[in-house]
Amino acid sequence: MNNIRNSRKHAGLRLVVSVIIGLACFTTAIWLRAATTAAGSGQSGWRYISAKDLLDDIKVLASDKFEGRAPATEGERLSLAYLQERFREIGLQPGNPNGTYLQKVPMVGITADPSAQLVFSKSGSAQKMALKFGDDFIAWTKRVEPAVHVDAPLIFVGYGVVAPEYHWDDYKGADVKGKILVMLVNDPAVPDPHDPSKLDPHMFKGKAMTYYGRWTYKYEIAAKKGAAGALIVHETGPAGYPWGVLKGSNTGEQFDLVRADKGRSRCAIEGWITREQAVDLFKMAGKDFDELRKSAVSRDFRPVPLAVNAELTLHNKIRTIDSYNVVGKVTGSDPKLRDQYVIYTAHWDHLGIGPAVNGDRIYNGAVDNASGVGGLIEIAKAFTQVQPPPKRSILFLSVTAEEKGLLGSEYYAEHPLYPLTRTLADINMDGLNVHGRTKDIEVIGQGMSTLDNDLEAVAKEQGRAVKPDAEPEKGFYYRSDHFNFAKVGVPALDTDAGTDFIGRPAGWGMMMRNDYTKNHYHKPSDEVRADWNLSGAMQDLELLFSVGYRVADASEFPTWSPDSEFRARRQKMLGQGGASK
Repeated sequence: MNNIRNSRKHAGLRLVVSVIIGLACFTTAIWLRAATTAAGSGQSGWRYISAKDLLDDIKVLASDKFEGRAPATEGERLSLAYLQERFREIGLQPGNPNGTYLQKVPMVGITADPSAQLVFSKSGSAQKMALKFGDDFIAWTKRVEPAVHVDAPLIFVGYGVVAPEYHWDDYKGADVKGKILVMLVNDPAVPDPHDPSKLDPHMFKGKAMTYYGRWTYKYEIAAKKGAAGALIVHETGPAGYPWGVLKGSNTGEQFDLVRADKGRSRCAIEGWITREQAVDLFKMAGKDFDELRKSAVSRDFRPVPLAVNAELTLHNKIRTIDSYNVVGKVTGSDPKLRDQYVIYTAHWDHLGIGPAVNGDRIYNGAVDNASGVGGLIEIAKAFTQVQPPPKRSILFLSVTAEEKGLLGSEYYAEHPLYPLTRTLADINMDGLNVHGRTKDIEVIGQGMSTLDNDLEAVAKEQGRAVKPDAEPEKGFYYRSDHFNFAKVGVPALDTDAGTDFIGRPAGWGMMMRNDYTKNHYHKPSDEVRADWNLSGAMQDLELLFSVGYRVADASEFPTWSPDSEFRARRQKMLGQGGASK
């Protein structure tokens, strides 16, 4: 009887075990099917992204030992060694076809003597103003010359913009050759004729900055006009950052790519002056700065000679150096598509050692951009392990000299390791969210390309909203490495942290963003902090991983929006055949 009971007991146990195993197998099958389906969006790779590993990488890159990661310093040597080691550890293949992880970027470094003075002299008068380098003005030259000297009349050219599509010309045919131009920062702030308290949405994209508002454009157009120099008046609101950021970024060694003309096509002098000094300069000229500023927001504006001469001599130390982009690769799984690429970018450099702030001279760049590089490593790690792997190849590009004018990405765009005709997109990371999870994610330059559709699809799966840039007037689309890919026609995506933080009151996200811009951006205090919460960074990395996976597996290339200024360049690059098939 006991044997029968035991037999029944064992039979019952076997039945229970069989049912449990069956349920487990069924559940596993359902999970695997869901994971496989999710892998179409890249979600199965999310589990390989680690907040601990991300923080560990940021701590190393932003440590004092790395000395702020400036190009051509011990900080670069350490950064390159660390990134190559991490790329090998996570299983990335060398991204350069020569079998290495490095792409050489030849650059020239020019350091101006900081004892230089900018002297304004009123014509026909003994009245003079002497401006102090760093405090009152900042100037440099991109000409590879031991000394440059300018002594020329000043002329105010408003915003310094020539925009035919808006019927706008701040030069009105004036001969500014050999003169030094004074111009305002950002786009012309044209008021809405129906509501003067707002900006006209049909002029220069309203509140959003166009490329005409970017300082790089202003120097470019000044050079095309034959000017000897160009000085932009700094104003914190329109510029998007305080004077201290300019001082920290531009008073030391300035870099440029090695160019055949040695910079001779540029103005002899490029620089900035403070608003306070501009007001005094205009007074010397018998003009009212605010009145002229108001007149500059009209199509009728004409250049205004200031009857003031400017004299400046810059004595330069010059050196030629080789800096490096760091490149890793995951080869695509589809033999027919693996010669096509999705690129992720994040710049490894920061400002190095600079002017002391509260006794600290190391500009660690923890958020900007050790966080982005740490994110690049995490996404790369996920792509080396995700199943199924992406059909197309993924390139991970950590570029140099972003802080020196987006030079590393410019060099790659001009000297790509893989043809741009077979490059689907660039996904850029420049500063991750270190304050916690959000209900939203921002797109810098929303509506530029169909990459927004991929972002929105994945964000929806995360239960998040996609929003436009909360600060479009700051022109972020033109201020990071994705822009160099856009300029040559490759669709580019750049995101920013959301501002609607879970568990935080309304407005808290913007308060934290403004605090960073005012107190930590491009300052030694941009360090790893104990109050960081990387759960938001994890959200965003999972999102960007999945976007790249979708693009790598898609049947078509991403495309620019019909009204994008970059669409024609892509069409010309791909030809009439639309090589995205």
